[in-house]
Amino acid sequence: MCPMVKPSQSLHIGYIFYSSQAVARFLQHSLTAGSDCVRTRFFLTEEIHRLPNHLHRCFLPRPLELPMARVLSLFRPQSFLALVGVRQTVCCRMSLDLRAREVFAAAVEAVQPDIVVRRSIERKEDSILIDGHSFMLRKNLHLVGFGKAVLGMAAEAERIVGDHLVKGVISVPHGIQETLRQHGKDRMLLKDNSRIKVMEGAKHNLPDADAQKAAECIKQLASELTEKDLLLVLISGGGSALLPAPVPPISLQEKQDVTRRLAGAGSTIQELNTVRRALSLLKGGGLAQCAHPAQMVALILSDVIGDPLDLIASGPTVWSEVWPEEVMSVLERYKLSTSLPASVKEILGKPSPRREESKEQSDRAGHVLNAVIGSNSIALKCAGLRARELGFRPVVMSPGVCGDVRLVSRLYGLLARFACSLEEPPPELAAEVLGLGPEVGVETWDLCRTMQVLGEGRTEGWGATCLLAGGEPTVQLTGKGRGGRNQELALRVGLELRGMKLPPNGPVFLSGGTDGQDGPTEAAGAVTDGGLWEEAQAQGLDIDGCLTNNDSFTFFSRLSGGQRLLLPGLTGTNVMDVHMLFIPPIPINIK
Repeated sequence: MCPMVKPSQSLHIGYIFYSSQAVARFLQHSLTAGSDCVRTRFFLTEEIHRLPNHLHRCFLPRPLELPMARVLSLFRPQSFLALVGVRQTVCCRMSLDLRAREVFAAAVEAVQPDIVVRRSIERKEDSILIDGHSFMLRKNLHLVGFGKAVLGMAAEAERIVGDHLVKGVISVPHGIQETLRQHGKDRMLLKDNSRIKVMEGAKHNLPDADAQKAAECIKQLASELTEKDLLLVLISGGGSALLPAPVPPISLQEKQDVTRRLAGAGSTIQELNTVRRALSLLKGGGLAQCAHPAQMVALILSDVIGDPLDLIASGPTVWSEVWPEEVMSVLERYKLSTSLPASVKEILGKPSPRREESKEQSDRAGHVLNAVIGSNSIALKCAGLRARELGFRPVVMSPGVCGDVRLVSRLYGLLARFACSLEEPPPELAAEVLGLGPEVGVETWDLCRTMQVLGEGRTEGWGATCLLAGGEPTVQLTGKGRGGRNQELALRVGLELRGMKLPPNGPVFLSGGTDGQDGPTEAAGAVTDGGLWEEAQAQGLDIDGCLTNNDSFTFFSRLSGGQRLLLPGLTGTNVMDVHMLFIPPIPINIK
């Protein structure tokens, strides 16, 4: 419903107070009998040239209503705001910097482990509804999980279905329970009488003996289930390192050496996972095979662009055939096939698929439900809702931004100049934006759609705009400083915005990691604008030197006492990064 004008209020249309003469003429043509309120979203085309220089309040004797058909037949509502040069919204008292932080907080809140689990599991007496599928509960529920956000997911799952839970095992990062306590995240911790066993491992996000022991416990629990059981699997980012189970006789160290060398040789994530699946008992659907014939439901918090189920934690609940010939092809491509350990050669020397076809394979898919309950797209959607509440028109460009951070920063700089230009931007600018698309993982259609929205906001005066995107850009390491991709991206975008107007009349950019930790620092990211370069120069900071040394955290910590840093603390979740470009209303020159 649109806002309503009370008897004691002025007529407030699109945040503009219209003159009494303009209102009277509009009401004369638009009122219908029996009305009782005023619709506020409309545009008075014939009144633009009649308005006096001084717009004064007009008090109405009683509420009135405008028919929506008459309203919608007019032009876009906020064009009039820019034409008269007035920008008085309810959020003007909050700076762009603060509003940017509010929108980021909303994005992170939307993908909190407990929230996504609560949103995905609907309890109905002795049954649960997940992703449109119903499952009966008969004291037959078991739970396993692995990932950085799984502890909070498990705590909420036990609150919802704990009365039917038999037992559970989760593999989580080393020290996470104490860290969550220190950050006041008690709701993400299990109760003392929990039926779920917590096993910590994978120190420094690398598979280790503790994580392997947890994987063995998870495998044993799954293997003991029958067709009467229901296995709830919780998966989040970091799950691959927390579920190491090499195929005997391969040792954990041998498996790590192969995958580390492959990654260092420049392999893709798909190639890396092909090899991982071949050398693992649980990845690539191995866990689903262990749990068969029990019903399995996997709730997944995605930290991978595009949410591919077979890549998130290397797909332990997603059935996939493993052909040794395909794996050897990958290893030969990177000249690693001749230096493999004897145990790896033994496993890959078998000509047939390691997981052979069986009569039961056809119904395995029916026994496994994979549901992505949290992702970057969900975070961006909720961020857009909060941005709208704060007076912005949100537009989501893409949740799949990737590639070199230098190219990504160039893209955002160009989009900011495109949106803030008082004149029609040169065609070369749009061409350069489209040329960057393939390099940064953004489809041409998404860039065209985004520029169309930004162009309409510029030419028609739609007011402030919030451009939203997400993903995981990469940083080329050339130094040994402290920083992360989000802080370096914010620093580079600040340089791209150099020379543009300062807030509130110029753009603001924010980049933040949804896990709250950008690289080996306590910051999630940073906020920047066109005044960054001058501010750094005035304080004697060397931006180029910090970028060469990958020392963005040190730079932002020293700049104005660290005021630009984004410091939400450990969030307990991870759906990659969120990028936000806030464009203020652009005034239109009336010729």
